[in-house]
Amino acid sequence: MLKVSIITITYNSESTLIDTIDSVLNQTYRDIEYIIVDGASTDDTISIVHSYKEKITKFISEKDNGLYDALNKGIAMASGDVIGILHSDDFYTSHHIIENVVNTFQANHSDAVYADLYYVDKDDTNKIFRKWKSGHYKHGMFLNGWMPPHPTFFVKKSSYEKYGCFNLDLVSAADYELMLRFIHKHQIKLAYLPEFIIKMRVGGKSNVSLKNRIRANKEDKKAWKMNGLNPYFYTMYLKPLRKIIQLFKK
Repeated sequence: MLKVSIITITYNSESTLIDTIDSVLNQTYRDIEYIIVDGASTDDTISIVHSYKEKITKFISEKDNGLYDALNKGIAMASGDVIGILHSDDFYTSHHIIENVVNTFQANHSDAVYADLYYVDKDDTNKIFRKWKSGHYKHGMFLNGWMPPHPTFFVKKSSYEKYGCFNLDLVSAADYELMLRFIHKHQIKLAYLPEFIIKMRVGGKSNVSLKNRIRANKEDKKAWKMNGLNPYFYTMYLKPLRKIIQLFKK
């Protein structure tokens, strides 16, 4: 049986954190290590975590250097065979998600598993704004602007140990760079779980404004360069275009 480490990073997350924690603790899969890494919250986040202290495996609260630094701390703390990330605005769509992810790992003997994701209203999580349906991967698809939704990306710890963690030189595209490095450059064995496994509340860091979108596009280019890879001239245009198209999919 694979041990699964799930990492949630928090900072002043009191309004949504209970949904996140409950969706992990209510999973049917039993061999789960749950890690919460907090960035020294000043609201009720820490007291919420303490109310679950007997069910949360590891918890730290200290200042960090941002989202990806906190994730790297969580990865370093993880002892599972597989590592998944669930942000404090997100939650699993059913109690069977981790069980289904593990079954996909085992059936495909894969290094990583990814799935589909819903973007939902922050107040009414039954209201779906966008469906990110990933589809099956073929090598070279990153050149055409493809990437899986990072919150659905479960990876063997051995891949992190072999290929590294998040690059802190990037502000908003470190998740894209990591997946580009793992999947496109090093060609880890990937498996697709055709299921919407996570609901993400709207307002992602790289999407909240045109300014941030332009910065994210520049960082995407940097991600290719730092890996010694050459995208097509249209690769960076297709990536945001794919997201726009998702708005019109039913």
